[in-house]
Amino acid sequence: MDPRLEEHAKILVEWSTEIKKGDMVGIRASPESHEFVIALYKKIAEKGAIPITLMNTDEMGKAFFDGADEDTLNTAPKHFEAFLENIDVFIALRSPSNIKALANVDSKRVIQRNVAMKRVQELYLSKRWCLTVHPTYALAQQADMSMEEYQNFVYDATLLDWKEESQILNKMKEHLERHNDIRYTGPETDLYASTEGRVWIASDGKHNMPSGEVFTAPVDNSVEGKIYFDIPFLQQGKVIEGVHLTFEKGEVVDFSAEKAEKTLKEIIEVDEGSRRLGEMAIGTNRGIKKYTLNMLFDEKIGDTIHCALGQAYKENNGTNESAVHVDMIKTMHEGEIIAGDELIYCKGKYFYEM
Repeated sequence: MDPRLEEHAKILVEWSTEIKKGDMVGIRASPESHEFVIALYKKIAEKGAIPITLMNTDEMGKAFFDGADEDTLNTAPKHFEAFLENIDVFIALRSPSNIKALANVDSKRVIQRNVAMKRVQELYLSKRWCLTVHPTYALAQQADMSMEEYQNFVYDATLLDWKEESQILNKMKEHLERHNDIRYTGPETDLYASTEGRVWIASDGKHNMPSGEVFTAPVDNSVEGKIYFDIPFLQQGKVIEGVHLTFEKGEVVDFSAEKAEKTLKEIIEVDEGSRRLGEMAIGTNRGIKKYTLNMLFDEKIGDTIHCALGQAYKENNGTNESAVHVDMIKTMHEGEIIAGDELIYCKGKYFYEM
């Protein structure tokens, strides 16, 4: 076994979820991550905890959409909810064999299913949870890398000293919370929002692995201005590129995309909350060198910011509600991030590097 698998498993068990004796641990994985699940089982058992694994693949999801009628799409999975209610820790592994399995599924049906899964999402987030990636050939191909290159990419971003990273991220959180607003400026971008009464969270590997971001929820009706997201992202099996959004009083009043604009329009029109931002964030992980159409990594890229349309997180004191949460990313090498009168980031340097 690649020793990096065991190190990855150790980080998840000891740092991310802090598994202890007697914990009931749920794992969601595909057959491609079998070797990593073995490493996890050993580390979990060494803590005196009990693991169980549910198999899940994108092809299974495609088969469900192919067979489901409207009633089935709208039916909540009570058995999955019961599973989540009876565990202490949930570890989700992304290790797809086909990243395009849902590409030809009607995006409206995907959104419809997301609405039915809302209680599942709430239960999942109430646990000590962590989402991570196990390298697969499909993910390597998506990233335009060989398998060896992709493995190195994943572990360069993941196998960090997370205690040290946590100290840096919390320092940024403290500075951001001294102020009541945030502003992003740069090419085709000048976006402002109030953060009064909101909480900034330092994402230091406790829930996402890898991590490396500081994020909050803006005051719903305070977002003003425009922003251009230059990094492509994958949503509902479609690659969306070159997104322009314009906000007035917190709502999207104009939008465009250079690719897959129809899918962007469908996202914005899901519900009232999908027209508003539920998240504004700063990416800090410089171990992630390029985007790979995998949001778990892409939103953490150092020298970037990202915003999400839709659901806000309660941990941020966010109030926006939606059936979707869709992240979009912008590089900031030529931009600035300002909180109050403090320069948080300027053209390649965070305040603690200036």
